This record gives sequence, C-alpha cells and structure tokens, in this order.
Amino acid sequence: MKSWYLLYCKRGEQQRAKLHLENQNLTCYYPEVEIEKVVRGSRKAMNEPLFPSYVFIEFDEELGPSFTTIRSTRGVVDFVRFGGLPTKVPDTLIMDLKKIEIHNEAVSTLPKAGDVVQVSGGQFSGFEAIYKESDGEKRSILLVTLINQQVRVPISNKDITWDRDK
Repeated sequence: MKSWYLLYCKRGEQQRAKLHLENQNLTCYYPEVEIEKVVRGSRKAMNEPLFPSYVFIEFDEELGPSFTTIRSTRGVVDFVRFGGLPTKVPDTLIMDLKKIEIHNEAVSTLPKAGDVVQVSGGQFSGFEAIYKESDGEKRSILLVTLINQQVRVPISNKDITWDRDK
C-alpha cells in the first residue's frame, strides 16, 4: 500500500530531487506559495517553496524502489526519521496542503499602508517614514515628516527598509 514520506534535500536542490524521483516513477509533492517581492526596485510575483529543502514522496515500500535507492537519488539527503525509521506522513496532511495551495493568494513582502519604514538611500536617507501606497512598479509614496508636517514623497522601492515582523 502506498504511503507518503518526507525527504530532506540538499539546499536549493528540491527541483532536481523531484525530477530524479519522478524519473523513478515516484509521486512527488513540492508545495509552493506565490509571494510578491521587490527585486532590483520592482515588484515581481515569484513562487517559493512552502517548506524549503523538503519534498513529499508517495510510494509502496514493498514494491520499491528501496529506501536506499531513494536516499541515493541526486539532490536527496535522507528521509525525515523518528526512531531510526522513515516516518510516514498522514494522507490528510497532504490533502490539506494541496487545498491550501489551490486557494493561495499572492503574499506580499512589501509594506502595508501605515507601516513605519526607514529610508536607506537618496535625499531622505536616514529618515523614518510611513508607507502610504505603491507608485508603479519601482517606487512607493511615503509620508515623511518635515518641519512638523507630513509630506508625500515618491521613493524608490530599493531605498525602503522595514521590519517585516511587525
């Protein structure tokens, strides 16, 4: 009977491991999430792994391939184990992850309106400001306090830093 297992892969080689595992007729699941990032000053939607360095695989351990064959696959380090044996992952977990992935909306790594940001470059370098809104792909409008008044100032996205955890 087929069961799901979790593999730990070499850093950045999940795609390679998935390809080589699929060549062995194994079912692989590599959940990704779409996020929005600022890359070189412009917004880009990118897919990133939900669990970096991990790939789920489904196979029947009696029919093969063997655990050793799977561990020897390019990009794979080892199975996630508890007590020395590869641990089975519940089918319900995989189904839940797939549901979440289907209903995924882009997660923004950009500040939200009202977030306090630091200006790290340009003429307002060192100033603390309030993020107001996006101004196209490469700039944002910030509220900078000058002489006790908040002024709307367009600033390049690459010159904005903020604490993402707040």
